[in-house]
Amino acid sequence: MEYPFRENDVFEAAFTVSGKIHEGFIGLFGDKNPMHTDPAFASGRGYKGIIMHGNILNGFLSYFIGELLPVKNVIIHSQEINYRKPVYLDDKLTLKARISEIHESVNVVTFKYSFVKENGETAASGSIQTGILA
Repeated sequence: MEYPFRENDVFEAAFTVSGKIHEGFIGLFGDKNPMHTDPAFASGRGYKGIIMHGNILNGFLSYFIGELLPVKNVIIHSQEINYRKPVYLDDKLTLKARISEIHESVNVVTFKYSFVKENGETAASGSIQTGILA
């Protein structure tokens, strides 16, 4: 199979954690933990406001793999995410994803990625292993 990318190719995508995304996540999954919904509760624990659900970033990863790659016959086999800094409402994030491995014999492509905040801090990082379907 001919891939339209190579090892070390880098992809970038910009995301904003808007109120619509935050409210949609709560509406879909019902996670109303006060760290995510009560500014006084979150600030009482050392945060500058409510922190966003970490799994919102997983949604951005899904969008990246399913919609932004130059192939559509792709599925996620596994992913790892390490949360490093809190993400707040209206934070702008840049997803930087680099192809770290391609295993053509089994049609597997692995990405190393990070979500970088406007101030340069890494909010989260990890890896995604994908399968390219024939």
